[in-house]
Amino acid sequence: MKKLPAFILAAIMMPLLLGACGGGGTSDEGDAAASGPLRVGMEAAYAPFNWTQVDDSKGAVKIDGGGWAGGYDVAMAKLVAEKMGRDLVVVKTGWDGLIPALQAGKIDMIVAGMTPTAERKESIDFSQPYYASDIVVVVKKDSKWAEAKTIDELSGAKITGQLATVHYDKFVDQIPGVDKQTALTDFPTMILALKSGKIDGYVSERPGALSAVAGNTDLTFLSFPEGQGFDVAEDDTAIAIGLKKGSDLLAAVNEALGEISAETREQLMEQAVKDQPAQE
Repeated sequence: MKKLPAFILAAIMMPLLLGACGGGGTSDEGDAAASGPLRVGMEAAYAPFNWTQVDDSKGAVKIDGGGWAGGYDVAMAKLVAEKMGRDLVVVKTGWDGLIPALQAGKIDMIVAGMTPTAERKESIDFSQPYYASDIVVVVKKDSKWAEAKTIDELSGAKITGQLATVHYDKFVDQIPGVDKQTALTDFPTMILALKSGKIDGYVSERPGALSAVAGNTDLTFLSFPEGQGFDVAEDDTAIAIGLKKGSDLLAAVNEALGEISAETREQLMEQAVKDQPAQE
C-alpha cells in the first residue's frame, strides 16, 4: 500500500492522541472521586450535628429533594467538600438507611455523627475522627433521677437510646437494674417521650444533650466521674465520616480533615449549639 505523506499522517493521528490524553472519555471510579457533586448522607434530625430548616440561613445547605440542612456535620462537610474542590449536596436519609444508601452508591459518604464501631467497620470504611465527646444521660430537671451522681443510682429508671446506635446497644445495658425501654428512632422522638413521662431518660453524646437542654429548659443531663459512669472505648465517642469499602475518597477526606484545626472544630460545634432549632 502506498505510504501517506508525513503531514497527512500527523493530521490524522493528532485527534486520536488528544482523545486518549484528554478528559473527553468516560470517568472511572478514580476520576469520579475527584470531580462532580459530593453527595453526603445524614438524617438532618440530630441537632446539633445536623437538622432540617426552611431556608438557607446560618450556613445551611440545600437538601436534595427539598428543604435545607444545618448543623455541625453540615459545616464540616462544607469544609471537606471545599478542600476537595467539590460541590456539596445533602441527601436526607433515615439513620437505618445511611449505610445501605452508601453501599448502593446513592451517596458518596456519611457525615451524620456516626461512631466507627467494630460492627460498622465490617460494612464500610471510616475516615479519621472529626469529633470526640463523652456519654451522658438526659433526664427531666425535676425528676428524682436528676440528682444521680453515678450510673448505679439510675437503677430502676426507664432508659432508652436511639435505634441502631452504640448508645442503645451498649451503654443502656451498663446501668445496673435499668428498666431498658424500646429503642426510639431519633432524638426529637426521645425528647418527646421524656417530656411526656414515657421514659425517665435517654443515653446521648454530650453535644446532643447540650442541644436538647438548650431547646428545652425542663431538661438536664448527667455526666459521671471516671470510674462511676459508663465503660467507654475510644471508638464509642469518636465521630467519623463513613465511606464505601475501598473508596478512592478516603485519602482525600483524611487530608481535608487534617487541615481543619481542633480550635475550628470546637468553634463550629459551639456555633451549631447556638444555631440549632428548638427541639420540642
